[in-house]
Amino acid sequence: MRTMMLSLILLLGTMFTHAQNQRIGIVDTEKILKRIPEYNSAQKQLDQLSADWEGEIEALLLEAGGLEKSYRAEKVLLTEEMRKEREEAIAKKQKEARELQRKYFGPKGELFKKRMELVKPIQDQVYNAIQDVALRRKFDLILDKANALTILYVSEKMDVSNEVLVKLGYR
Repeated sequence: MRTMMLSLILLLGTMFTHAQNQRIGIVDTEKILKRIPEYNSAQKQLDQLSADWEGEIEALLLEAGGLEKSYRAEKVLLTEEMRKEREEAIAKKQKEARELQRKYFGPKGELFKKRMELVKPIQDQVYNAIQDVALRRKFDLILDKANALTILYVSEKMDVSNEVLVKLGYR
């Protein structure tokens, strides 16, 4: 993280040294997205799906835990074959929970797909509006202060977030 920030500072310093006439704008995508009702609705939908899926996974894990607790209590009374069957049943239930977790929350899981379906079009709209504002105002660079960019001072006249909101039809 420090390396990235240092690189960004060096890049900005180099840009200022070589081209002092460059125009830089600041945008706060977090502020913009919070003001878009469709984004908030999509976020709520994703949160609800996530909670439902977590509940499903938790139920499987509780079931596996119950099987394991029962197995430990009865283990001394079971034959070797019965122990093996119970251990396999427990392992199967745990594996089922892990697979469901991967299916819903993995890198290409259902949550990722749903986020792409619901949120990406809104993010694309915001990106296009930022580009339009940058081109109209003749900015050479737009920085997003919402995403891990530490900015110690920003003149309000550089923040184009409100213009982006107007461009998107929100005030």
